[in-house]
Amino acid sequence: MFNTIAVPFDLAHIDKQAKAISAAADLAKHFGASLTLVGVTSTTPSETAHNPEEFARKLAEYAATQSDKFGIRFDTHSTVSVDVTIDLEKKLDTAIHEIGADLVVMASHEPGFRDYLFRSHSGNLATHTDLSVLIIR
Repeated sequence: MFNTIAVPFDLAHIDKQAKAISAAADLAKHFGASLTLVGVTSTTPSETAHNPEEFARKLAEYAATQSDKFGIRFDTHSTVSVDVTIDLEKKLDTAIHEIGADLVVMASHEPGFRDYLFRSHSGNLATHTDLSVLIIR
């Protein structure tokens, strides 16, 4: 049913994405699909990485640990944005299409007051992409 699963991944919030990673790994095993962690980083230093190359390396290291943990290969795809806050959903959608994904599995957060005013990244992506999106809370 699905051949390529993309998991948008934020290295700054690893602990909040464990359920989405686990669900994506289970789905990939079930369908025999490939699995790719997709990350978006900025051109400027951040709490996660000093530059895009370091971000890509850290994403690959995390993917390797998850590959060992779940017994399935996790690939990575990182992309760079000048302003991640503004471009995140657009950059994710472009990257997800570049890898040929037909399913997106992503983590969400517990809704709060802010969510009554602004939509979440996962909600925005699900609204604006033509792909199937599974949001895990």
